[in-house]
Amino acid sequence: MTALHTVFATPVFRMLAGVIGLMGLINASLYPYQSLIGIEVLGLPEAAFALVLVLASVVAVVTSVLLGILSDQKANRRRLAMITALIGALGAALMVFAPGPVSFVLTNGILLPVASSIFGQAFALNRLASQGFPDQREGIQATVRAAMSVTFLLMLVFWTFAFGWGADVMLTYATGGLASLALLALIWGYWPRDGQTGWADQPSGLRLGAALAQLARPEVALRLLCLGAVTSSGVLYMILAALVFSETPGRTAADTALYVGLVAGWEVPFMLLLPRYLAHVPRPTLIFWGTVLYVSHLIALPFLAESAWIWAMTLPAGLGGVAMLILPISYYQDLMVGRPGTAASMLALQKLVADVIAALAFSAGLAIGGYALTAALGGGIAILGALGLWLADRGRINPALA
Repeated sequence: MTALHTVFATPVFRMLAGVIGLMGLINASLYPYQSLIGIEVLGLPEAAFALVLVLASVVAVVTSVLLGILSDQKANRRRLAMITALIGALGAALMVFAPGPVSFVLTNGILLPVASSIFGQAFALNRLASQGFPDQREGIQATVRAAMSVTFLLMLVFWTFAFGWGADVMLTYATGGLASLALLALIWGYWPRDGQTGWADQPSGLRLGAALAQLARPEVALRLLCLGAVTSSGVLYMILAALVFSETPGRTAADTALYVGLVAGWEVPFMLLLPRYLAHVPRPTLIFWGTVLYVSHLIALPFLAESAWIWAMTLPAGLGGVAMLILPISYYQDLMVGRPGTAASMLALQKLVADVIAALAFSAGLAIGGYALTAALGGGIAILGALGLWLADRGRINPALA
């Protein structure tokens, strides 16, 4: 039986695919238009909007880490998932029924970042539920994650047509809110009840300080830094794509949307194909070559934006991006054996590292040269991170780090 068949045939995996898919709808509705709504519709100064982004990043990291540790301590995963889903629905509702600068800050700076921790909680449950499918663990995880890419792409297509028909950008909070309510209902109805699962989920019993100390261990922090450097190339790509296309003669915002959509579209089949190679190639090696492929599209972007060849670069972008999207999840889970919630929370820490590195590369690249130098600088940092990860794990016998 393939991993895809297992996901469709197993209730808990079907539920998790639905959770991750609904998060794709939420993300595609609410995040791409934050700057437009905050600055142009609600009139927030650019400096104030930047502070909202900083607040959101801090809240997301702190919440993900604390809830991940708490879920491992108490094994109360269903309750925490319901609370965070409810918070996300309240955030979207606040902007639907009481839009304004204060609501925007509360929703985008606090409530939605708290709700984003559901992503990690879902993959913590996925890890636990996969105990009965050891040979398909990677495939199940990749299939569940692919649901987000599919729904994210579909929602972007929907809004492309909706805006073309004259839809108000504020309606994105309505679709995000409906998806949030559906997410809450799905978790309430189908998330396995704590203590009544068919797999072992023993509370860790670790105190907060001891759990945080484990995250600060040098061998953990080093790998987190390396993977943050790798994924910073994806953050930099999202920054540069719109800027490069907007300054390229003959290109418009529609070209940006098409390029981003094609990259996301290629990710789906590659996510489903990737697990069959994991039994033969170590994760750090796949991450390294995936990074090389992904960086090739990032560096080519400023040079090929005017050419038809730019569309061919969506193929290595999709293929390389899959390694950066999928493999860190299981990598952290094996690094933090027995603590799936804490392992999943490391994705939020990784994102913070990636955001900081991308911001530094963007500032330095523009100060020294232009978009081409910025892309090359960011690509070089990503490859160094992938190489550092490979060197750190080279020769280790522990399969958790292989």
